[in-house]
Amino acid sequence: MDRLRQRADFLAVANGARANGAAFVVQGRSRDDDGPVRVGFTVTKKNGNAPQRNRIRRRLRELVKRLDVISMRPHHDYVLVGRRAALSRDFAAMLEDLRSALRRLDRQPKTSDLNGETLKR
Repeated sequence: MDRLRQRADFLAVANGARANGAAFVVQGRSRDDDGPVRVGFTVTKKNGNAPQRNRIRRRLRELVKRLDVISMRPHHDYVLVGRRAALSRDFAAMLEDLRSALRRLDRQPKTSDLNGETLKR
């Protein structure tokens, strides 16, 4: 599993499917290459000061590390957008939220399934 680091990759994933959770939002999109799963993490300034944002980001990274490999689809990019609730939410509940969000992403129709029409969000 690789990390997303470039802004263009984050913007591309932002146009994909989205699943909301209490402590984070998961965005995902399929890629056309044979590369590994890539994951990015972001936390906006409205979620607190730098130490709080870093703590949220560390918790999100640990969630992905403990996640079953099979939960994430190959050739996909994912971005976890942290929310302030990630500071106080139980870690086990967050892990289950992430599994549930990934299952919901898999069930959402892809833009190619809609004959080129994009989804309205």
